[in-house]
Amino acid sequence: MQIPASNLTAPKILIAPLDWGLGHATRCIPIIRTLKQKNCEIVIAASGINEILLKKEFPDSVFLPLEGYQIHYSKYRWGLAFKLLIQLKTLKRKIEKEHVWLQAVIEQYKIDVVISDNRFGLFTSKIPCIFITHQLQIVTPFGLLERLIQKINYHYINQYTTCWIPDNASGQNLAGRLSHPSVIPGIPLQYIGPLVRFPKPMPVSIEFDVCIVLSGPEPQRTILENILLKQVVSVHKKVVLVRGLPGKEEIIAAPFNTIIHNYLTETELLNIIVRSNLVICRSGYTTVMEMMYLQKKTILIPTPGQTEQEYLAEHLSKQNFCVTYLQHQFVFSKAVEQALSFNYIFPDMQGNTLNKTVADFLSALG
Repeated sequence: MQIPASNLTAPKILIAPLDWGLGHATRCIPIIRTLKQKNCEIVIAASGINEILLKKEFPDSVFLPLEGYQIHYSKYRWGLAFKLLIQLKTLKRKIEKEHVWLQAVIEQYKIDVVISDNRFGLFTSKIPCIFITHQLQIVTPFGLLERLIQKINYHYINQYTTCWIPDNASGQNLAGRLSHPSVIPGIPLQYIGPLVRFPKPMPVSIEFDVCIVLSGPEPQRTILENILLKQVVSVHKKVVLVRGLPGKEEIIAAPFNTIIHNYLTETELLNIIVRSNLVICRSGYTTVMEMMYLQKKTILIPTPGQTEQEYLAEHLSKQNFCVTYLQHQFVFSKAVEQALSFNYIFPDMQGNTLNKTVADFLSALG
């Protein structure tokens, strides 16, 4: 699809991240900043914790309420696939609903460009629409099912003008076959390098032995939190826990060696991560990009049954980028001891081409 010329010197761009944890919203932050630096007017469509997070980062932007997909997880690894399957009809209706919503929003707010981070219904033939994903290949336990899901995935992706992939095009990459499948979509692909909201930090002294950063959908976020809080007292280490709950005022009891924060701003979180010797977190792709960029010793615990996170953890651990444990096998003292003595090899994270990609795209608008 050829990009139509725009009469505006500063296009108005609608950005909408998926509500699957905080990762899709946080990786949109460097995109929004880059667009703002180029004088674009930003409209953000979000709800729930994504809206809370992005309002903290961009309080002057226009926000539109857009219902999330609200995918529910199972408490048990074996039940996740079934839980997701029974939600497919509801998900399809929500995709259709957001597609209709978009047509009205384009007219009402005079939108010139749409950037959708993994929201399948935000496409139109009226204006350029960019789809952001690192998952061209969605991993499943069965090859036939994997091919079927990829076909559905590409059906939606191919409705967009172009696809931006937050990974390196060649050489060392973080997402493996997720972002480099053997079969690719029919629209233009642009590898923009890993997306990270943090600036490169200055060297600092270590204050915490372990930093725990929680994220992702419930109930698994809380399940992992409870496991870690129960076990953290087994190590004589100074620990800080960031619960990943923006907007929450709830106060929970902290073990004697642990400081707990419901949520931290970007600057506060960066300050704690760089002052920590070791980070324990999920293997969500945005978290992975950030930890590899900061070159932190990391223990990754994939969300049980989430095949993408399980694949990423295995893919990265094979390259000695991280230490990984399954949630049901995690023992705090053993894992920390292994991680602190592990010979980490950090990947090259210098491949970010976001600024050039955005500049070229805006130039093509005319």
